[in-house]
Formats: sequence, structure tokens, C-alpha cells
Amino acid sequence: MSASDLFAPGAALHGMTVLERGWLSSNNVLMHAAAGETGAVLVDSSHSLHAQQTVALLRQTLADQPLKEVVNTHLHSDHCGGNAAVQQAFGCSIRIPPGHFEAALNWDQDSLTYVATGQQCARFAPDGLLKPGEPLQAAGRRWDVLAAPGHDPHSVLLFDAGNSVLISADALWENGFGLIFPEIEGQDAFDDAAQVLDLIEQLNPHVVIPGHGAVFTDVAGALQRARRRLAGFVADPRRHAWHATKVLLKYHLMEVRQQPLQDLQVWLQTAPLMQRLWQLMGSPDGGVVSLGQRAVDELCANRVLAQHEGLVSDA
Repeated sequence: MSASDLFAPGAALHGMTVLERGWLSSNNVLMHAAAGETGAVLVDSSHSLHAQQTVALLRQTLADQPLKEVVNTHLHSDHCGGNAAVQQAFGCSIRIPPGHFEAALNWDQDSLTYVATGQQCARFAPDGLLKPGEPLQAAGRRWDVLAAPGHDPHSVLLFDAGNSVLISADALWENGFGLIFPEIEGQDAFDDAAQVLDLIEQLNPHVVIPGHGAVFTDVAGALQRARRRLAGFVADPRRHAWHATKVLLKYHLMEVRQQPLQDLQVWLQTAPLMQRLWQLMGSPDGGVVSLGQRAVDELCANRVLAQHEGLVSDA
């Protein structure tokens, strides 16, 4: 990624730089220090496998301006995996939403869900909390920190009412939203996701910076598409489970790039969330390995993965 790949902010994004990243990574939102502020603020640091690229992009964009802190919208590995590298490079502090502070301090990967998903995340230690109801001052703006359960129970939105800009993380993308992880874990959360969409509609932002994909302004259209998708999941929860099976499998292959099929089968059997998805799919014959192979076959047919001579690769 070069400087030409950086989003050129319009009037609503003055004083900010949006680094649109590709999967595995989340987007990064760099809020440059305004007069009277002691340094820039970075929202989300992307995946640990892309951490050095994140650091390089920040050095290029910050120039000589100090980076005061990183704030995370939530602690999924694609949003906070670069925290440690960014902190080491810039000497900044890290704030996270409430809910996983002690787990992050102790690096309890079970509580942080990295064991359940079988995903990688570089260890970091948070310095403080980004609390809903306590505004964030950055880029000369007042950002309301709003609880946004659904995709993740502890996720937050950041809303600048003065410029009508919303940082939506994985609660709303231009074409959808992130998996509703609590539903996979056996907790009712479709209603939470719906309520967050209602909250976004009430905020009525003019510009949305999503966790993945390009900045967009057709918020009504995005909400309509998201509600349609969510309604489909509510009507048939197995549809969400099958979608999650493919998403997590693809994510895993993006992390490892390629893997012998027998090793992939071991991952399927040892990642607890994959076992849970097999149960949500009705415990079909052949176990989680058979379900995983079905997902691999569909993803290969759609050219999302590739399989050749016993080796499965990201495509």
C-alpha cells in the first residue's frame, strides 16, 4: 500500500486520514492532533500479520507528529493485532472498551476468544478504558463513545455529531456487517445487532467509516441491506451458522496462507467455535471435518480458496 492508496478526506473528514486496509486487517482511522491536543489518536491497529505495514503507514502519514494513543473499537484480532507493534514503535498508550480489560492484562486467550476461533493475535497490555458515555477528544472533535453489542458484546461506535461522522467498526459495512459472534456461542444477539442498526439510523450520520471497506455516504442503503441480511439470519439461524463456517474458514486460510488438508482438518477439530458451528448446523453426519470440507468445496467453487494435491490455499 502506498500513499496514493490513502483515502483523501473531504470536508467532513478534515484532520483525519482513513487507511483502508484489505483483509485480514481492519481499516485504521488516524485522527491528527488539532491545536491544544498533545498527539494523534489511532482507531484500530489491524492484524498482527500486517503490523509492520501498519507501522510504516503511520510513519508516512504522521510525519513528525507524535501518536498519543491507540483506541480499539473491540478486541477481535483484525482490529487490535497491531497494538503491540504500534505501541513499541511510537510509545503510545492503548485504551480498549470495558469487558475484556482484565483478560487483556492477563492475556487470557480463552476469554478474549482467540482460542475459540483458532485465531492469532499479538499480545499487548491496555493502559486504560474507552468507556461508553465518556467522550473521546481527537482531531479537534468530540466523539461520543456508544455501546454497540451484536457483532461483539463489548464493541463500541464513535460518533462525531458536529460533523455527522460515524466510525461503525463491524456493526455496519456498506454491504453488511460482521458475524454475530454471541449467536455462535449460544447467546441471543440478533436483537442487539438490530438495535445497533436502529441506533445508527437515529444518529443519521452523513459519512460512515466502516471497519472494513471504503468510506460511504449512502447510509440508508447500507442499513436497508444490513436489515435484509439480518432478517434472513433471524428467519433461519442455520444460514448464519453456515455463513460463519465459511467466513472463519476463509479467515483461517488468510492467516496461514496455505495448509495441507490434513492439518486443516486438525484445526477444524480443535477450534471450539468450529465444533459449535457444526452443532448449530444440526450435527450433520461426518462431524466437523465433513462440514469443513463442504465449506472448502463451496469456497473453491467460488474461487475464494484453492485446493490442489492435498493443499488448501487462500485465493
